[in-house]
Amino acid sequence: MSPETNTPPTFAEFGLAAPVLQAVLDLGYETPSAIQAETIPYLLAGRDVLGQAQTGTGKTAAFALPLLSRLDMSKTGPQILVLAPTRELAIQVAEAFQKYAGKLPGFHVMPIYGGQDYRTQFRQLERGVQVVVGTPGRVMDHLRRGSLKLDGLQALVLDEADEMLRMGFVDDIEWIMEQTPPQRQIALFSATMPPAIHRIAQSYLTDPAEVKIKVKTTTADTIRQRYWLVSGLHKLDALTRILEAEPFDAVILFVRTKNETVELADKLQARGYNAVALNGDIAQNVRERTIDQLKKGKIDILVATDVAARGLDVERISHVINYDIPTDTESYVHRIGRTGRAGRSGEAILFVSPRERHLLRNIERATRKPIDLMELPSTDVINTMRIAQFSQRITDTLAEEGLDFFSQLLEGYEREHNVPALEIAAALAKMLQGDSPLLLEERKNHPAFNPNAAREREQEQRPGKRKSNAANSAFSSDDDTIPMERFRIAVGRSHGVKPGNIVGAIANEAGLDSRYIGYIEIQDDCSLVDLPAGMPKDILHELRTARVAGQLLNIEPAGEAAADYSPNKPSGGGQRRDRGGDDRRPPQRRDGPPPRRDGGAGRGGDRPDRRPRTEKERAPFAGGDKPRFADEKPKFSADKPRFADDKPKFGGDKPPARKPAVKKAAPDKDKGKPKRPPPAA
Repeated sequence: MSPETNTPPTFAEFGLAAPVLQAVLDLGYETPSAIQAETIPYLLAGRDVLGQAQTGTGKTAAFALPLLSRLDMSKTGPQILVLAPTRELAIQVAEAFQKYAGKLPGFHVMPIYGGQDYRTQFRQLERGVQVVVGTPGRVMDHLRRGSLKLDGLQALVLDEADEMLRMGFVDDIEWIMEQTPPQRQIALFSATMPPAIHRIAQSYLTDPAEVKIKVKTTTADTIRQRYWLVSGLHKLDALTRILEAEPFDAVILFVRTKNETVELADKLQARGYNAVALNGDIAQNVRERTIDQLKKGKIDILVATDVAARGLDVERISHVINYDIPTDTESYVHRIGRTGRAGRSGEAILFVSPRERHLLRNIERATRKPIDLMELPSTDVINTMRIAQFSQRITDTLAEEGLDFFSQLLEGYEREHNVPALEIAAALAKMLQGDSPLLLEERKNHPAFNPNAAREREQEQRPGKRKSNAANSAFSSDDDTIPMERFRIAVGRSHGVKPGNIVGAIANEAGLDSRYIGYIEIQDDCSLVDLPAGMPKDILHELRTARVAGQLLNIEPAGEAAADYSPNKPSGGGQRRDRGGDDRRPPQRRDGPPPRRDGGAGRGGDRPDRRPRTEKERAPFAGGDKPRFADEKPKFSADKPRFADDKPKFGGDKPPARKPAVKKAAPDKDKGKPKRPPPAA
């Protein structure tokens, strides 16, 4: 391991606030990235910053950590405003602030963006938030309405300013900046520096510190890069299959935190692998001894963090597996650079969850190389390899000397107990194998479970492929109905969630087609959702940590009955409702089509997955005598025409006769001109 010439600083050296530093250490972060190391001291000192850095270099922590350290927690008004070009980025930045401020009591952050209910945003702003992360359009709306006040603003951050410029937000940004106090601190980050960004910096930033990060984006051509889309199987099970199927000499597994290195190494050791953890908490002499054992072949698998493996050059390393995808492209390049060195070939494998696809795209853009989708070895392939390895062990043992004694021992046992030699050999093989089964069993958590669904869906979404609505799910069934189970999730109307948000989160995390997500009932502080019975525990674990509207799902069984469900009917998809928290009746499913307001058959055909509407629910559509709101008149009425001069459309035996069209006279071209006198007789 080559010595480092420049020792990188640690987060403890910056002078961050104690709660913020503790949160960073609890997250397992060891040393800052390049942009963090240069930016944090400037922002802590109160200076404006003009930073040029690519997406995925760790710039969120670069401005979040120092600005959080300068917060005044006695104030409840917005002190930090972050402008982001998209709502996805706004949510991501808000979640990062929430993580870094985990040790700050009374801290509140709020993402505001278009498409979210205004009432939810009004309530949260009125309650008080220290940090607001939003898109320019929605921030402007709140400023004009007076619901967002910037009187106590300390810092303004423009994240991905060039992207906001490209989307046409430059005028909005300047208008927002004019509404901020004159003494606020500004941090502007952009991947490029077009003239418009320079003009904004010159106009609004005061003596800014300029930070420019050059990112290494080249990868060796000798490294084959692949990724596996995490779905169905647990990551550890998938990793075990890859290690069994891939011929390797030595492997480095990269994870994000120090705690994960120890946990993953212990789990691999329990599965029979010679794995060792390597992180910054391990003493230097132990780390050097571990690297030496890896070079000599005494260790086959090293589970490490980015910092611990920095500068590592071991010829034996044939595979680099990114068990946790890196959040910045530079780390990815450094990671896979541990293999394929000095012209040797190497393998780089990346685990990507559905929510991390944007990081995969960032890596592909930065390296300018596509990363191929990897097909996980099937159960049959693994079992075939295990049988071949077992047979090879028998062949190798027969070629060794010293079998005469055991031959005599078995012959005596065969004569004494009158047992065939084949059965004795089978018993010895079972003794050798122990309690662990030789062959993998096909996963049968659910009769409709399909572990290849995510891969099939990813391939169909490639250019030139047409999406399929039938077999893209981790759960697919040809049955008319499947049993359902009701779950409770910890997100409701007070968090601004909509049924589509819940469907999207569950579909992405569980690899579940939306057709298999049944009844949804949104209540005040939680929601109920019907999912196929027998959901794999691994998927439920992933769903617990998924976020919707900035809230953890924390999914758990609701303990209520759920009716069987028909995903393959023409309507597809369960009923999604947003109702008050006092009505928690389970849905009543029916076999016949629901009634139409005009008494005819529904356009969508049979809808057995819908419960019948109550009289109260049908009232706005059936000409009821009560409007939905106090100041609203009935929209549709059977006994009244909609307009004063309109006649009922369906009230007679024949349609009303049309009025005869009146032909307009042609315009007089000579109108207004002086008339000529008639010719003389």
